[in-house]
Amino acid sequence: MINKVIETKKGKVEFSLRGEGHAVLFVHGGHSNSRELLAHKGIDLTRYQLITPSRPGYGQTPLLPHPSPKATAELLVALLDELEIRRVILTGISAGGPVALELAASFPERVTRLVLISAVTKKWLSEKDPAYVKGRKLFSPSAERYSWGLFKFFYAMFPGVMAGTLFQELSTVKGAGITKEEIEELRTMVREQRSHSGFIYDLDQQPAEPEVFSKISCPTLIVHSLNDRSVPVEHAHFAHQHIKDSALKTYRNKWGHLVWIGDDSEKIIQDLMNFIQQDLSHLVSENL
Repeated sequence: MINKVIETKKGKVEFSLRGEGHAVLFVHGGHSNSRELLAHKGIDLTRYQLITPSRPGYGQTPLLPHPSPKATAELLVALLDELEIRRVILTGISAGGPVALELAASFPERVTRLVLISAVTKKWLSEKDPAYVKGRKLFSPSAERYSWGLFKFFYAMFPGVMAGTLFQELSTVKGAGITKEEIEELRTMVREQRSHSGFIYDLDQQPAEPEVFSKISCPTLIVHSLNDRSVPVEHAHFAHQHIKDSALKTYRNKWGHLVWIGDDSEKIIQDLMNFIQQDLSHLVSENL
């Protein structure tokens, strides 16, 4: 995997590159960055080039002076220009949803298909919501290093207990056991996570304007868990209602918000790949 920072006409961006072939651009969720690979699970790296930028405020990408989904979309398009990539399959994950929606709406010529996974698509949390209050305290720029340091320390010492704590934050499923394989997948994810200044922005991020949805014209797949505790499934229904000709797939998977973990993730990943591969087949036929 290549991971580096480059200067674009809209500012600096950290990003990673994996694989070769048709480009897939990932707009990651909260606490993530260009080094996290969980969302790449199941994708053939001999057929696809996976591009994962750190959103502004995450990793080594500076927070923009006037951050907004539109400004971030413009930054990501500037990155594609530097990489000389004309069109991408666009994947918006969790708190990266508003940016993915804006990019697909404002730059339709750059997006062949849109995938929304566990995505925020409307107002997420109110200032009185317990998750909002806790997020502001634990993941402020002054506190997040210590919060993550403690979590990673205890995960190393008591992986089963900490995996269970994370499970309760992400899924509404009760009484589910956690396997060793799931603990290890989570360990790999947690190892790369930090909040920096990005998550505080995510908490107050403004939802997409109504006209954004009406401008999205590319084929769109919306994937969401009915057991998602972090981003309720109402976000998926809202996007499906407002994006013309979009397809919605919901699942009762064990891990809720994290659709890539657990035995029941295989069906979800296959559905995602079926949608992406349709796009590749179309482009191959188009170029003949």
